[in-house]
Amino acid sequence: MISIVDYGMGNLGSIRNMLKRIEVESELVTRPEQIAAATKLILPGVGSFDAGIENLGRLGLTPALNQRVLEARVPILGICLGMQLMALSSSEGVHAGLGWLDASARRFEAGEGGLKVPHMGWNVVRRLRSAPLIDNLPEEPRFYFVHSFYVSCHQPEDALLETPYGVEFHSAFQRGNVWGVQFHPEKSHKFGMQLLKNFVRLC
Repeated sequence: MISIVDYGMGNLGSIRNMLKRIEVESELVTRPEQIAAATKLILPGVGSFDAGIENLGRLGLTPALNQRVLEARVPILGICLGMQLMALSSSEGVHAGLGWLDASARRFEAGEGGLKVPHMGWNVVRRLRSAPLIDNLPEEPRFYFVHSFYVSCHQPEDALLETPYGVEFHSAFQRGNVWGVQFHPEKSHKFGMQLLKNFVRLC
């Protein structure tokens, strides 16, 4: 069973549908006691950084997440905004992030060459190192992105994948039991299915 954190900002239906396609049971969790019982977690998210942090705090979910992730070391996958919330901070807002990763979120700068913000659509990802989350994927798989901010890992060894879009940004990371992807695996067809299968297996 994978517990998907519902804090009012996630693309929950698509994630549950993709998990169902790979025959994995899931549940939405909205209360601290549910998170305290979780054995596998997904932190999704679509929207602004500060609103995400505020919603987690208002619902009383932050202490439960910290306990499960940092103390019990339950595997967790952050998707899009969920990945960014795991960092120390974001240039989008004023609140501190969850701080599970030595990283910060930065905004793409629209510039020469017609670079559009947000970054939207399919793009390749490039492997920086091997890890169970990205097993059985081709050398440069394609995933679906929708975002204006990206995570920059301050410790290079935390980065798993990078993607070119004006800059070479980190599109996936891992630190211990904490995993994050900037793209949307639930919208990325066979590549997204494989990545979610990998997450289930490594759990």
